[in-house]
Amino acid sequence: MTTLPLGPDELLTTTRAVRKRLDLTRPVPLELVRECLEVALQAPSGSNLQTWEWIVVTDPDVRAKIGEYYRRSFAAYARAGGAAAGLFKDDPARAETQRRVSESAVHLAERMGEVPVLVIPCLRLNGGELPKGNQAGLWASLLPAVWNYCLAARARGLGTAWTSLHLEYEREVAGVLGLPESVRQGALIPTAYYTGESFKPAPRVPLDEVLHVDRW
Repeated sequence: MTTLPLGPDELLTTTRAVRKRLDLTRPVPLELVRECLEVALQAPSGSNLQTWEWIVVTDPDVRAKIGEYYRRSFAAYARAGGAAAGLFKDDPARAETQRRVSESAVHLAERMGEVPVLVIPCLRLNGGELPKGNQAGLWASLLPAVWNYCLAARARGLGTAWTSLHLEYEREVAGVLGLPESVRQGALIPTAYYTGESFKPAPRVPLDEVLHVDRW
């Protein structure tokens, strides 16, 4: 498929989490998802082992079951204050941005099972057990590929949102999908065509507030 005319910087700065604007009624061709995954597989992988696995869920019943687990996990997360709608009370502009983010997160949680395609990136592990201690190196062999997928989707007119709250029910979702014990899930990426065209860079903390050169 022909990709959108986006330069590298525009692609990187306008690939936003799409929640409210996912088109739940328009089917997404599997071949288009495959194109995005081909791009994903070009990401770096530790020792070039490429131990990733990709589950693409289109079956309505399976999507509904996964969506219910996500909804339940999000509800608990929100009750614990995780949606963070009340943060940054001393910064009205940022508080308003956070309110919109929280509102859109609720919207997606209620509709996750209706999104046309759910992509679940996974890693194969010996025995399926996650190592103790810092796991940065482990997940670094998967997460860059997931972001590649999101970028490729944006370039092809698809919206995505990086989520992981379903992992509270990872074992149950693995049962729904028939995953072997050696496969662990890393994220849940709802994928659909989007409505509207107003993608732009997001407000961020200024670089100089988080940049440290040579030492803290």
